[in-house]
Amino acid sequence: MQKKRICKIFLGTGVVLSVGFFGNYMPALTTTMCTETELAGMSYTLQQFVDAQSVDAVSDPEAIVAFPDDPATAAPNAAGDTTDPNAPAVSGDAVSADPPAEPTATPSPTSEYDNIGISIAADYVNVRKHPNTDSEIVGKLYRGSAARIQKTVGDWVQITSGQVEGYIKSEYLAIGFSAEKLVDKFGTKMATINTETLRVREAKSTDSAVLTLVSGEESFEILREDKEWAKIMVDGDTKGFVLKEYVDITVKFKKAVSIEEEREAARKKAAAEAAAAAAAREAAAREAAAQQASSSSSSSGSSSNGSSSSGSSSSGSSSSGSSSNHSSSSSNHSSSSSSSNKSSSSSSGSSNSGSSSSGESSSSNSSGSVIGSGDGSSIASYALQFVGNPYVYGGTSLTNGTDCSGFSQAVFRKFGISLPRTSGEQSGVGKKISVSSARAGDLIFYAKNGHVNHVAICIGGGRVVHASNPTTGITTSNMNYRTPYCARRIVG
Repeated sequence: MQKKRICKIFLGTGVVLSVGFFGNYMPALTTTMCTETELAGMSYTLQQFVDAQSVDAVSDPEAIVAFPDDPATAAPNAAGDTTDPNAPAVSGDAVSADPPAEPTATPSPTSEYDNIGISIAADYVNVRKHPNTDSEIVGKLYRGSAARIQKTVGDWVQITSGQVEGYIKSEYLAIGFSAEKLVDKFGTKMATINTETLRVREAKSTDSAVLTLVSGEESFEILREDKEWAKIMVDGDTKGFVLKEYVDITVKFKKAVSIEEEREAARKKAAAEAAAAAAAREAAAREAAAQQASSSSSSSGSSSNGSSSSGSSSSGSSSSGSSSNHSSSSSNHSSSSSSSNKSSSSSSGSSNSGSSSSGESSSSNSSGSVIGSGDGSSIASYALQFVGNPYVYGGTSLTNGTDCSGFSQAVFRKFGISLPRTSGEQSGVGKKISVSSARAGDLIFYAKNGHVNHVAICIGGGRVVHASNPTTGITTSNMNYRTPYCARRIVG
């Protein structure tokens, strides 16, 4: 009986528990299903995820239940890193997300001559007012001359060069890297002195002899260069080395010539040729007059001696002696005439210039007297007519080419003054003056290693005109472009 009672108790307890369990479960199940219906199945999925995470939560109540979309609570990855590899980097309050790297194009190489065109025409190419072959010609860009390109218009480019602005067909120009290949052929490298005074040395060493000094802001052609030194052409045969750190190097090109400039150049050339021809005729006339005067004087002296001999001869022996004396007298007169003529020539035709009343000889001129009278400004003005004409070593032509001493000699010849041929000889003519007191018409001399090797004509205002070198030809310069050695006054 007792066993039956115990069984009934357990059975009753089971029934009560079963009723309680199902009574509590059914409302919850009903609510859950309604929720699932309303959330279209998402609630069930979320519940599964929470249940799965709750297993670890039981063992660690402080563990963070991570959500897949929350990088701050992401579970550690295999490397132990809790950061989502796809999440943007976080730094303080700033969030930076670098976009995927995009491929970048390699920049095209550029040339410093991209906007420079060098003429490759056989002789020259016309510069026109508008971009067509029917347009007015405003200038010419000769072969090797350069222009700056302003813009491109189809097959034409607009350029500026010198005083010319217009259009040229691009096919006649080397541009960019093509132009760079022509720099050594058509360009002239120039060194502009960027210090007050710079030594020009005989060799590439600061221990080398100083040939001369050149002044600041003057420019000289570079003959060759290396990393530290540049060899420059100063003038004539004066070439030497300067340290490159004291010069600014640029490339100089010839420029376009306008139609007006071309006409003016032609007029100037014709005038210079006419002036040179006139000077040559005047010199020839003076020489002919001098020879005629010499011949007339010789004839007069010979006639006088002959008459005396005829009047005094009374016998053959006496006549013979007279004849001998006549011959001697004639010879002496000829020698005297020659000496006198030479002295007159050395005095540079001073009789023609009206200043030789004292009959000074060349030796007295060399000792310090002017050898002609006239206006030094007229001499300077005449010399300036030939600026731009070529330099030719050993030449004496004012139009076709001359060197420095040939230039001064030809200029002074125009005014009836004969100068020796070389600059060294000319430095001993006329009156010595200080360089600071030089005025138009005076000669300025320059030396290398203490020996005069260049001469220029002062034009006033601290400037000179001279046949400088093959690159610049006859040009004007600052009188102190290199250190003057001495100055001489020829007219006064």
